[in-house]
Amino acid sequence: MDAGSGPDRDDFGLPPVEIEIPDDARELDADVQAYHRELRARRRKRRSDRLRRPLSPRRYPLGREGITLPLLACCLMVALITSTLLVMFAADQTGVPPAGGGRSATSHPPATSAQGTTGQAGQPLPAAELTVGSSTVPLRLVTAGGPSMLALIPPGCSCVPALRQLAGADRAAHVRLYLVGTPGEMQQVSQLAAAAGEGPGQVANDTGRVLSRDYRENGLTTLLVGMGGVVAYIARDVTMSQGMGLVQAEVRQLGAASTGR
Repeated sequence: MDAGSGPDRDDFGLPPVEIEIPDDARELDADVQAYHRELRARRRKRRSDRLRRPLSPRRYPLGREGITLPLLACCLMVALITSTLLVMFAADQTGVPPAGGGRSATSHPPATSAQGTTGQAGQPLPAAELTVGSSTVPLRLVTAGGPSMLALIPPGCSCVPALRQLAGADRAAHVRLYLVGTPGEMQQVSQLAAAAGEGPGQVANDTGRVLSRDYRENGLTTLLVGMGGVVAYIARDVTMSQGMGLVQAEVRQLGAASTGR
């Protein structure tokens, strides 16, 4: 064989490869498309690897990318705990009573001490004591038997006519009247009670001066007290004709409410 007409010598020791070159390049379209699909698949894989890299602690156990997922979990946990505490504290500051333990809107406020009483209608009587006869009893116990009127007698009160009108209105409405004085004025209060037709059992001594202090008596001051020990109405200087009419109307209303009429 002529050495010049045969294939070139292979110096690398590889097996011979038979390469066929087509006459028309369009016959290679399928191979070109497969090649491009393979390139696109590789690019997609590289992008996917870059996105998953921060969330892959197994792949990067010691790198900074490996701590991203635990850090996110810790942040979510802290946010959840913080929001729960904020909701709890906000609920405590609303003043909303707990379920099942609240009072209705028409219930009376709880009894408070004398220091917490502002001397206004709609509030309970202060935690004071009265001396009736020879016994000293809590003020709330004195008025616990039914609707009552406490007439606070000021020093030097010339109020016999007014007390007689109040006594008559109270008896008609079944409201018990107490004439309340302070130490040093009880002799005068007893005389006024006798002149108004009331007995010694309706004379009370405010030894601590709690009522006169909390309700700031101005002339003859009357407190109408309901069954629950709550002051329903306060009238000051009831010796005036207009003031007396208002007090008598409130007495009738309180008596009617207590009897259910």
